[in-house]
Amino acid sequence: MDQVTFGRTGLRVSRLAFGAGPIGYLGADADRAAEVLGFLLDQGVNVIDTAAAYLGSEELIGGAVAHRRGDFVLLSKCGRKLPDVPGEDWSADVVTRTVDRSLRRLRTDHLDVMLLHTCPLEVLKAGEALGALLRAKEAGKIRFAGYSGDNAAAAYAAELPGVDVLMCSANLVDQANLETALPAAARGGQGVILKRTVANACWKPLEAQEGIYRDYVKPYVDRFKAMGLDPEDLGGQGPDPWPELALRFSLALAGPHVLSIGTTRRESAEANLRILARGPLPAPAVARIREAFARARGTADWPGLT
Repeated sequence: MDQVTFGRTGLRVSRLAFGAGPIGYLGADADRAAEVLGFLLDQGVNVIDTAAAYLGSEELIGGAVAHRRGDFVLLSKCGRKLPDVPGEDWSADVVTRTVDRSLRRLRTDHLDVMLLHTCPLEVLKAGEALGALLRAKEAGKIRFAGYSGDNAAAAYAAELPGVDVLMCSANLVDQANLETALPAAARGGQGVILKRTVANACWKPLEAQEGIYRDYVKPYVDRFKAMGLDPEDLGGQGPDPWPELALRFSLALAGPHVLSIGTTRRESAEANLRILARGPLPAPAVARIREAFARARGTADWPGLT
């Protein structure tokens, strides 16, 4: 798989990342996680995107691929207290102890990237949480610090000198960060990774969504209906054109280096790789999606979904 340089980090990364939320939140077993991760690493996907809050995902990753640690860039996220890491959200103590916890669970001596996980703008401005991450960097526990979030906080984070990596949402129904955070990251040279790149399959009815995603995806479902997109107008083909249209739209966006996509199934991972090989959605289709978003939003506030 082709690789690109991950902004000013200098890391070489695949365009696709394995997003570990589903293996944690949907309760994948160790064999299922190992199958998907092993397959993707064998295909050249070299970014694994997890978080301390993704239930058992860090442990599943550590158990499955710690023996292949040199094959991938490892990214996690932290900041809020956990059942085994009590304290104040975003405090230096909670951030520091969560970094150590992630190292143990992932069975590694360092993380390539650790991000503050959707902390509010006022927390970023206070500086305590980011300061703790930067001290972890000085100690050699992480290589690069960054921020995962959206809207004004993401745009502010992209301007901070200690933030080398930015993760934010952008997809066919979530475009606010295209106007704010992504331009700021381009100016700062951060490595940029997109989350929710296939819009949490918002074209599906809510009852078809799994687990926690049923309630979580509702704002996206509402936006998708309001946009009134016609897959034929966008070049969609086949009985289920939306996964390809959504992924290729995100791939066409200027600025992001990596697209994070979560799955618990190898067949879904295989399908994502086939779509990726087809390249970005053509510019006229991207323009139609952008226009539909602007028209449906009107004067409403459709922020990035945090």
